[in-house]
Amino acid sequence: VQLVESGGGLVQAGGSLRLTCAASERTFRSYGWFRQPPGKEREFVAAIVSYSSRKIYYGDSVKGRFTISRDNAKNTLYLEMTSLKPEDTAVYFCAAGNPIITHVSATEGYSTWGQGTLVTVSS
Repeated sequence: VQLVESGGGLVQAGGSLRLTCAASERTFRSYGWFRQPPGKEREFVAAIVSYSSRKIYYGDSVKGRFTISRDNAKNTLYLEMTSLKPEDTAVYFCAAGNPIITHVSATEGYSTWGQGTLVTVSS
């Protein structure tokens, strides 16, 4: 599986941006977004997990501002980001894998990663 992100760029604080992740095929149970701010570790943003039922998870810092969605027909994952803050500045990565349900937000649960797309939020 290959994942290709797009949609990053420069935006002013309070603005919006939509990231897209195109997957070559749909073989994993979980598809999500992580981000890595400058000089910091990679952190969980959001994920859509399909086991017995489909569930959506968000990191605490983005709840209420970001929305993850997926178009199965197009094998495409989206991240709609609103009310952006300077602290949202990071390289955003799309990820796919089969994490156990208690580790949906852990990087170790994902085996396939995109190359990343940079989002810069100016104050």
